Amino acid sequence: MMYSLIVTAKMNNIDPQAWLADVLARIAEHPAHRIDELLPWKWTRAGTDQLAA
Repeated sequence: MMYSLIVTAKMNNIDPQAWLADVLARIAEHPAHRIDELLPWKWTRAGTDQLAA
């Protein structure tokens, strides 16, 4: 399962190491009903969504 997520990150032009490190750092406080935001095809690095607003 992890391999498929890493390959998916690569296919979405995301650095898998950066994505995984960010997701692991955020997942404990992230609301369960919004867990899809952490998937590679929807992921934005922590802090970048606040900068865009």
